[in-house]
Amino acid sequence: MAIEITDQSFKEEVLSSNTPVLVDFWAEWCGPCRSLSPIVEELSEEFKGKIKVVKLDIDSNQEIPVEYGIRNIPTLLFIKNGEVVDKVVGVQPKEKLVEKLQSLL
Repeated sequence: MAIEITDQSFKEEVLSSNTPVLVDFWAEWCGPCRSLSPIVEELSEEFKGKIKVVKLDIDSNQEIPVEYGIRNIPTLLFIKNGEVVDKVVGVQPKEKLVEKLQSLL
């Protein structure tokens, strides 16, 4: 299950994580976000213990999206050792996301 995070918990949950992190920037009103959500949940189960999967609602949390230049949603950031190593904007096939996550391991 993906972890819901906030602007306040971002540093602890993401930047200080010992494992790579997939951050899903989303909003309740976003149709493509809703279609990507089940894939993100599947990835959180498949990579459990290897990669942390978190979700950040951009309507409730606006500091981090601005800081990371998130202009469109859904946006997925792949973060390792506190650094963004990859970024995907829009709905992507699960296989492509699996490849990107495996490259973080």
